[in-house]
Amino acid sequence: MSRTVRLGVDVGGTFTDVVLSTASGTLLTAKVPTTDDQSVGVVAGIEKVCADAGIDPGDVDSFTHAMTVSVNALLEDDGAETALVTTEGFRDVLEIGRQTRPDLYDITVEKPTPLVPRRRRFEVSERATVDGVRRAVDEQEVSAVADEIRATDAESVAVCLLHAYQHPENEQAVTAVLRDELDVPVSASHEVLAEFREYERTATTVADAYVTPVIDAYLGRLEERADELGVPAPRIMQANGGIASVETVRRHAVTTAMSGPAAGVVGAAETAGPVALDGLVTFDMGGTSSDVSLVRDGEIAQTTNAEINGRPLKTPMVDVETVGAGGGSIAWVDAGDALRVGPKSAGSDPGPACYGRGGTAPTVTDANVVLGYIGASSALGGELSVDEPAAEEALSSLAAEAGLDDARHAARGVYSVANANMSRAIRSVTVERGYDPREFGLVAFGGAGPMHAAAVADTLGIQTVVVPRACGVLSAYGLLAADERHDSVRTLRSRLDAVATTAIERAYDELASDVLEDVLDTKSAVVRRAADLRYVGQSFELTVPAPDQFDADVVARRFHEAHEQAYGYRLADPIELVNVRSSAVVERDAPPVSYEGGDAVRKASREVRFEAGTFETPVFDRESLAAHADVTGPAILEQDESTVVVPPAWRGTVGGDGTLVLRRGGDDE
Repeated sequence: MSRTVRLGVDVGGTFTDVVLSTASGTLLTAKVPTTDDQSVGVVAGIEKVCADAGIDPGDVDSFTHAMTVSVNALLEDDGAETALVTTEGFRDVLEIGRQTRPDLYDITVEKPTPLVPRRRRFEVSERATVDGVRRAVDEQEVSAVADEIRATDAESVAVCLLHAYQHPENEQAVTAVLRDELDVPVSASHEVLAEFREYERTATTVADAYVTPVIDAYLGRLEERADELGVPAPRIMQANGGIASVETVRRHAVTTAMSGPAAGVVGAAETAGPVALDGLVTFDMGGTSSDVSLVRDGEIAQTTNAEINGRPLKTPMVDVETVGAGGGSIAWVDAGDALRVGPKSAGSDPGPACYGRGGTAPTVTDANVVLGYIGASSALGGELSVDEPAAEEALSSLAAEAGLDDARHAARGVYSVANANMSRAIRSVTVERGYDPREFGLVAFGGAGPMHAAAVADTLGIQTVVVPRACGVLSAYGLLAADERHDSVRTLRSRLDAVATTAIERAYDELASDVLEDVLDTKSAVVRRAADLRYVGQSFELTVPAPDQFDADVVARRFHEAHEQAYGYRLADPIELVNVRSSAVVERDAPPVSYEGGDAVRKASREVRFEAGTFETPVFDRESLAAHADVTGPAILEQDESTVVVPPAWRGTVGGDGTLVLRRGGDDE
């Protein structure tokens, strides 16, 4: 794979990013507006980057893709009309949820509306316990339920029976009847999430059923258009940071939620690895939102306790914290006359005022124009010119509403508020989890990330900022480097000091067989083990790696260390094993990237407003900087998909692959 032509396409809320790696090591990028039917924008991006490379799309050897189809469906409540079949007496589990409230002290707060309304929730009179099946399924009853579902015009069905994670026999029987009698997809909880906790298992299974028809339809259109171009069938990025075939994703559609942010973290870990930092905070600021995550000792942080739109998703995914602060986020004044930024976005059409497409709302991008970070020499997305008067007018209106002196003061306020929002997100994945952000480097990417990175790093005391060469499209680059990965889990509760090793090994062997079924090349796959544990009496677990031959003492030591890292203490209490996990991974090497650069091209010079004051600042074409060249702040480095802001107190060096490493330093230190 190292010398093949690889293509990565990531669909974001505002732009679709494309990266092409040629056989010679040349890296080409493109950014096109995201379209309502995302496959249309994907094709436009592929045609653009191939034309720039002077190759035919048919010359592409591999095509990897991340999209927002499933997460958009969950965020916008725009998925399939879904029905739920569950155990008699448990019809309302989805609505009751947990005792936790979205806001403890807000008596008016409302829980998210269930994805399945009560009229499409059906019961069957079966019963299983953790010890076995007590009442078998009556297939005639299930057939009658199938008739009722058919009458609702449901487009998809979720099946989640009590304790099916432990004894799936009844659920298997119900699923078989429904799949035989209904012409719609059926998601079964023992296939989606074989893990205890009825509410979370039901919610995740329903989410899978809810997005399956949407994903299936989208992938069908994408495959058809890719075939017309002569491009190979896509491999799809999953939320766990690994890729899978279209066929696998169709069977496990919910695994595609948050696939784009996951690809960005993979790209950040790959490009910043050679900088020799022990830990990384990844900072992806796009047009609509900002995503942050952690990479420690080369391992990307994972979670199985995510939420989308207030609804739990228990599938393994890269641990990403998202805030509604992107380049297109609209600045506004709240009822208390405080300046706010986001979460509402101007999108790509009309977009920020500076796009010149009729937008009038002041955004973070408009603030960056007024501050001088973006100027007349910039080409947004490689194509759009900057309408500076429109940005000035939008910020002037905001200044008048907020009682500020002028557009420049408003722009500084918008920039500071946006940075504060992103700093809080970074603290949530570092300080709140027992890590000191000052011990990490910050990897900045996305269209707007490198403009804000140094200022955010200053706020957090971070001394090193890494800006990859393909920073504006790093999620698409991450697709080129992502490994193939498949995950499976099973609940197996037992006191760790009384665990039966033979039962554990049998469970791990069965999980390994399960994940290897989805692997395209089993000979290249490595199966990794993990375990979820907690102190007896605790409500939630921590996941730690498990050795190839299960050793309770090793697992206990790892759990104690993880608990102390997360919560600041460890106990002498007994430990409970809750779940066992397996992952099948097929590693892929990142494509070789050549970088030439040359004599630094100074494009312009303009007044730029920093925290320390206003400076006449040189503007360089980033691609013209030679490898190992030094950059002294203040400076602006422009490229087609992004702009790097180097404040006065920062210095940078260009790496051999074009990666820019900024470090705080200078006369004012």
